[in-house]
Amino acid sequence: MPVRLMEGRAEVTFSPRGRMRLRFGGPDEKMLDAAAGTRWTVRVTQGTPAELSARVQLAEFRIADRDGLQAALASWREKGLAVRAQVLGSVYGIAGKVIDNRRTLLLVDEVLTPEAAGRKQAELLRSHGARTTLFEEVKTPSKAILEVRDEAGVVVGLAQDRLDAETPDGAGFDVRQVEFGVGYDFHGFEDRTFRGALQLVVDRSGRLAVVNVVPLEDLLKGLVPAEIFARAHPEALKAQAVTARGEVLAKVGIKHLADPYLLCAEQHCAVYRGRTGEAASTTAAVEATRGEGLFSEDGRLVDSVYSAVCGGHTEDNDVVWGGPPDPSLRGRPDVIGPVGAMPLPASLERWLTAPNLLAACRLSSFARPSKFRWERRFTAEQVDARLKKLGVGRVQALALTDRGVSGRAAVLSVSGDQGATQVRGELNIRRLFGMLNSSMAVVEAERDAEGRLTGWLFRGGGWGHGVGMCQTGAIGRAEAGQRYQDILRHYYNGAEVAPIY
Repeated sequence: MPVRLMEGRAEVTFSPRGRMRLRFGGPDEKMLDAAAGTRWTVRVTQGTPAELSARVQLAEFRIADRDGLQAALASWREKGLAVRAQVLGSVYGIAGKVIDNRRTLLLVDEVLTPEAAGRKQAELLRSHGARTTLFEEVKTPSKAILEVRDEAGVVVGLAQDRLDAETPDGAGFDVRQVEFGVGYDFHGFEDRTFRGALQLVVDRSGRLAVVNVVPLEDLLKGLVPAEIFARAHPEALKAQAVTARGEVLAKVGIKHLADPYLLCAEQHCAVYRGRTGEAASTTAAVEATRGEGLFSEDGRLVDSVYSAVCGGHTEDNDVVWGGPPDPSLRGRPDVIGPVGAMPLPASLERWLTAPNLLAACRLSSFARPSKFRWERRFTAEQVDARLKKLGVGRVQALALTDRGVSGRAAVLSVSGDQGATQVRGELNIRRLFGMLNSSMAVVEAERDAEGRLTGWLFRGGGWGHGVGMCQTGAIGRAEAGQRYQDILRHYYNGAEVAPIY
């Protein structure tokens, strides 16, 4: 698996942990051999960015949903928009097991620059209320010369666009100042160690990307402990290993189509810290479930997504991300024991204030009460500042609507003294308010004794999108005696664990 560790760099420094062979490529296939522990710096020069084209993506359908696709094609054509269908993903085999992650995209049949496509998205949102994404392709690849410098700073070789570094004994590499958490408040840099090989390639901006080429099982050893508490119950760790394996395979050929790698090491794909982040307990879970994936009743590999705390009820995938409903990703109550007479999120106020709810993510020894139920206050001035770009003036009313089965909202309606608008998308709503824990929330205006608006109070539950496995809930279920196969069967609507290889 080629996984991007970082990109957009002017230079990168690394050291092999064993004997290294550096391949320069090209017709001469130049190579450089070096001893363990030597330090090398690769610097990008003469870089030119890739030229990209983009089309607006209106919707996404399961490959078998031909009726849904045809209905959507007809609907958009009736609105006067030229549209087309395009298949994304692939069918591939691993040791005799067929993995099919294909889906059909509904695209506006107009090839644009990324900037023009962004304007087209805004136009479609205004005219049709359509929540869209961009489908990007490379028209002209990026180019650059890569300089290789030794510890003394002397240039020892040049490569066009790409360098490959490997340690034949599998010792791997130390990489200096790996950037992580881009776009988040925990953004930073850290020296890290990785198994497998390195590729140093030109990214889409004409700068340097570092890609770790690593076997899937070794990738999981550095990924699973970054996604769940390594001290958690072993059955929960096994459940996390299986879901992580399935999520990686489901993303192959789906993301980063205009980039020189398949996956990234960030939240966009899956957090991965390499050997630096490994723990004995999670490595044991990966090895105990080696080659296992999660398959739906119709034999399809499940895109086994997960979130931190579901708040007592998981959510439907299409409510959070749009696209086709996935039968394996249906929201359901996440309680240990019978549901009985407990309230449900359809009555969200009662649900959020219900005492002693037997939710798996509340009963877990790793539960955090402030993530299961929470409050967040904003002054009126803070909300006006955060929503200024919406162009509605001073905010007078907020409403969360279009809720899914867990109570998570997909639409925020905003009214101000200069107009009204809507913000669509669970993640978009959360980002507007400095990353709310979730959109399973109610919002109410706060006023002073004279009735003047002073602020807004969000009261909510859960931490994350809530689709698929609840990680804290999985720990609670494991502590209650459930095996990892039972945990996964619950969260993925009866899906079964089966060997892929």
